Amino acid sequence: MITRNLKYFFVGCLLTCMGASALTACVDNDDDVPENYYSSTKLTAAAFLEERPELFSEFIGILKRTPYFSMLSTYGTYSSAGLLKYTVFAPTNEGVERYLQRHGYSSINDIPIESCDTLARTHIIKKGAFFTTDISEGALPELNMDDAYIVLSSDSDVTNNNKLIYYINKNARVVERDDSVTNGVVHVLNNTISSSSMLLADKIEADSSLMLFSQALQLTGMADSLTRYLDETYSCGEDSVHTGTMERCTSGGAKYTRTFWVGKRYFKYTAFVEPDSVYHRNGIYTIDDLKAYAKRIYDETYPQDAGLYDDDPKHRKNPLNRFVSYHLLNRVGQYNSWVVSGAVRECLDTKLIDPEEYYETMCPGTIMRFAGPSEGLFINRRGVQNRAERGVFIKGVKVLSPSESGETDQNAINGVYHYLDDILAYTTTVRDVVLNRRIRIDATVLSPDFMNCNGRGRYGEDILTGFKNQYITDWTCSPETFVGVHSDVTYWWSYQANAVCVSGVFDVSIKLPPVPTGTYEVRLGYTPGDERGVIQAYLNNEPCGIPIDLRVYAGDQTIGAIDDTEDEEENMANDKAMHNRGYMKAPDSWHPGAGDATMRDNGILRRILTTRYLDSEKEYRLRVRQVLDDPDRFWSFDYIELCPKSVYGSPEGEDTH
Repeated sequence: MITRNLKYFFVGCLLTCMGASALTACVDNDDDVPENYYSSTKLTAAAFLEERPELFSEFIGILKRTPYFSMLSTYGTYSSAGLLKYTVFAPTNEGVERYLQRHGYSSINDIPIESCDTLARTHIIKKGAFFTTDISEGALPELNMDDAYIVLSSDSDVTNNNKLIYYINKNARVVERDDSVTNGVVHVLNNTISSSSMLLADKIEADSSLMLFSQALQLTGMADSLTRYLDETYSCGEDSVHTGTMERCTSGGAKYTRTFWVGKRYFKYTAFVEPDSVYHRNGIYTIDDLKAYAKRIYDETYPQDAGLYDDDPKHRKNPLNRFVSYHLLNRVGQYNSWVVSGAVRECLDTKLIDPEEYYETMCPGTIMRFAGPSEGLFINRRGVQNRAERGVFIKGVKVLSPSESGETDQNAINGVYHYLDDILAYTTTVRDVVLNRRIRIDATVLSPDFMNCNGRGRYGEDILTGFKNQYITDWTCSPETFVGVHSDVTYWWSYQANAVCVSGVFDVSIKLPPVPTGTYEVRLGYTPGDERGVIQAYLNNEPCGIPIDLRVYAGDQTIGAIDDTEDEEENMANDKAMHNRGYMKAPDSWHPGAGDATMRDNGILRRILTTRYLDSEKEYRLRVRQVLDDPDRFWSFDYIELCPKSVYGSPEGEDTH
């Protein structure tokens, strides 16, 4: 769970704010409450429950055996964003009775104190009031107090004019929603919220619709790769957090950005799985059928390995092993976590580009592309919405939403699994067509630790999630380095409304995700600013040109950016001249807030670091070192682009999106 630290961090570690107000999903005033719902400007959440003992006396009894009833009696806690409110999921007496029956308790007094504490924390989000109108499908933006996701799904009530029914974690129906109280919001449930204690592989094995995939998961030994949960070597207290670069403001003392430190470090995973019914549609009924299918696919993708490892399913180059491990990621992601959603999605011009992101899989040397057109979430899709992209449209494999996935809770204690509508595989078409594109990777996905603590995708408050720099997977940092992931703030001039902030006299080395073998331009997306530093970049310790002065603006003669005009030939000529100097304007598909100005319009930059031949079977690390001996300087790491020669050198040219 994220814990609050009393230290503050500078505002400048994120990109320049243009003065717009934040678009948030947290409702902090009663003006935003949906009509026809209970609203009180006097009652706290605790008082709301106490006024209705016929519904909540049992839940109140549970809460009063913990510190949390008193907490819900207060008017919220204050943070840098003002009054911080609660979201409470309150099971009715009947719902608590179901819990008692499931666990064999005769009354709430029989529930052990530790279980009462867990039950209470499962039903409370401490950092924000979230209404059902804030999210249509997937996880709420904040974890509950037990460090678990609250997942919202819906269905139609055919007995009541198809009225929309909401469910929490599949098993608890929302019978009364969006009851606004003075310190947050209360949702009434007909059941307690489930919280699984099973590991992900065990959770998959328990799902009777996934027998073939589960068998393959065990046979390949990949189930053993999904067993880690809590890092027992990690601790975080004021005496253990590096504070050498925290207590400063580089924006003239006007504003600080609060840092919440990661209190516990988790290892989590995601599996994308085909139900047996999908295999049956493709003529696969037994594990031998699945082995044969995997061999056909992966012998074609990796002809140099064909027939060499067929008898050893635990070998990482075995076809079935590759098939299974391509379904697995070493990070947790709920349905709405993979590409931008909610208020952040409004910053993307979806006429030009789909919401997209790229993630390394547990199959060595491979990545997958996620795309979020209007009809859902897809893996390895090519196109924009339902249109072809450069003459090619590939549907991809659809990830079923919680509402499309039946009644089974898919969350495990160390991850989640998602159902697919077709067979997922790293085919030659995926490698050579789908991924033959400019691959833009947001900095906040470059370590699973950024996602496993809910640091990526957090929004509603202007904060940083701080990381102890020796506990960031795929990153190596010098002791003087601070690394923090900024929450999504839609008025920042930053791709996906966030960035990774790196400060101090830093020296960091970051593992890059693998891409299909070929020649690529490696580019760095950033925003110039007076408070930034000067950095030297290296790829596998080979210098990438001269140092980059992050304080130099786009219009400087060394960069040569000129505002776009209505003359496209003039614009293209300026783009070419900038490219010759090693620079590019930022994408025109992203615009902060509700304005029309795009990042391309506002002097945001891409720096071409190097042009290199990249081998998918080799590891590449981007090293970035602060050149200035000034601990007040910083780097806002926005994104990396890996652009193949087939795109940047194509006759029709690269698009500006």
